[in-house]
Amino acid sequence: MPGWLEWWQRGPGGAVRPLLLDLDPEHSAYSDYTHWDWHTLPRETGSRAVAGPYVDYLCSDEYGLTLSEPVTLDGRFVGVAAADVYLRHFEAAVLPALQRLPAPARLVNARGRVAASTDPAHLVGSLTKGPDFGAVLAGPPDGRHADGLRLLPCAGTPLVLVTAES
Repeated sequence: MPGWLEWWQRGPGGAVRPLLLDLDPEHSAYSDYTHWDWHTLPRETGSRAVAGPYVDYLCSDEYGLTLSEPVTLDGRFVGVAAADVYLRHFEAAVLPALQRLPAPARLVNARGRVAASTDPAHLVGSLTKGPDFGAVLAGPPDGRHADGLRLLPCAGTPLVLVTAES
């Protein structure tokens, strides 16, 4: 099946413009997006995903996240709807809530990548090893405990809140 990518980007002046990638595998500038986490995770799990944080060298040279969701037609996977979010905007939205918690906390994606943190031992972008965060997201929303940590899935968002067990 041929690739298709409808990608729009806001320019410095606020104008929205299309970003055009070469999707012809016969060309040297071919961009195969189908192996990137923002595409593979929704395809493999059938659920929303958060890829990153990562430095977006392709477009903005900014630290960001990609939030994505599978698109299906008659129960068959046909693609992904996704949005890139600058990490500075994401942190501005979530850090006030994290700072109100009684202990250091962090938000991690299904692969354990830290998306926001008030814990100096777990910096944004670092990888949290240990628990299976994908299983936490797939499980019941009541939270789990592992290795002295409390793991709470964030309802409707594929992130896990990690805090010290109280």
